[in-house]
Amino acid sequence: MRTSYACRSPEHFIARRRFLGQLAAGGTLVGGLGALVRPAAAEQLAKSQKRILCFYMAGGLSQLESWDPKPGTDTGGPFRAIPTSVPGVHISELLPNIAKQMQHLTIVRGVNTKEDDHGKGNYLMTTGRRQTPAADYPQLGAVAAKALAPEDAAIPGHIRITPGGGGGRSNDAAYLGPRYASISLGGGNPPSNSARDASLAEAADVERNALRRRADERFLLRRRSALTDAYTYSYEQAQALMQKREVFDVTKEPEQDLNRYGTFDFGRHCLLARRLLSNGATFVQVTHSNYDTHNENFDFHLEQLGEFDQSFAALVADLAERGMLDSTLIVVISEFGRTPRINHFYGRDHWSAAWSVLVGGCGVKRGGAFGKTNAGGTEVVDNQVDHGQLFHTYLSAVGLDSTGTFDVAGRAMPMADPATSAIKELLA
Repeated sequence: MRTSYACRSPEHFIARRRFLGQLAAGGTLVGGLGALVRPAAAEQLAKSQKRILCFYMAGGLSQLESWDPKPGTDTGGPFRAIPTSVPGVHISELLPNIAKQMQHLTIVRGVNTKEDDHGKGNYLMTTGRRQTPAADYPQLGAVAAKALAPEDAAIPGHIRITPGGGGGRSNDAAYLGPRYASISLGGGNPPSNSARDASLAEAADVERNALRRRADERFLLRRRSALTDAYTYSYEQAQALMQKREVFDVTKEPEQDLNRYGTFDFGRHCLLARRLLSNGATFVQVTHSNYDTHNENFDFHLEQLGEFDQSFAALVADLAERGMLDSTLIVVISEFGRTPRINHFYGRDHWSAAWSVLVGGCGVKRGGAFGKTNAGGTEVVDNQVDHGQLFHTYLSAVGLDSTGTFDVAGRAMPMADPATSAIKELLA
């Protein structure tokens, strides 16, 4: 069943000196950035490089139908709480497969962000700061790409997988620049226009790109800027992506994996995320939508969480089995939760005062719940946290000094909100 909703709420540059130095010394760099990648780098990165896997539950996932159920209460709704692989920790019966993987995960049940607007809630949960007219801040993926991604990586450091994603870059890196902005993908398919045209011979393509690089070099000697460097970098990354095109193609996976993850879009997106992480991607965000359940909240979560439970649990299990969980931070966020009060449309409205986030893997303590809400889920009664603390915690979990800064045109820009800090109790 599909529901209707009552709510209508409405890019730093490459180290060109090294690149051009190698170009001058060796002539044409066939494959651009791909030629700079060390042999067998993907295999090594898969086990040691720190990375972040983020799930964004667009619209506002109900904590009461997922991570913090309150069965048998006036606010709890019709679903039961079930035991998990962690003694004493219960989650909604809508998530039976995830319940078996809870030893790898931790629920943060005391989130209070004090923001019930979709756009502002999205901004604060992805940037760790409140939105103001005075400044724009980079999203978590851009910060991770800047701080963690190898400079010569062939796979983009900041990837978002969304329904209908088409390969374009977004404007979510703010002052870090377009190099760290996200590339949008979808459908479990390679980026569009990433295959060489059949009418163009490989040798001709190599010569064409060599000519472009010589022209770029000549132009940049006189009119170089961060924008021209980013423009040139985009061409080199496109060349690298063409060499790695198969990484983005989930049809290369065994049929049993396709079925295990789910043959629907979200299943393919989770499998694509696994392929990208296994091949050196630094930050991958998978979007599942739309949880804005002002109407028919229970029917919707019954359907939508069935998809999420199957695919997410399969991915967590695979990361653990492949030895990647110790280097991969998992985060499941939304812009807010849903109201404990059930409205007359059998829906739940926007609620940021007491909701939940899920973390797991790299750098965080696993197998438990942190924070607590009261019996009706209306307020946080123990270990309250907010978006700024969570953002610091994500960065700290992957080994970064979240109190550090980026040098942006000679100006020190804090990596995270300097007014707050990481949640030490969550860090391993």
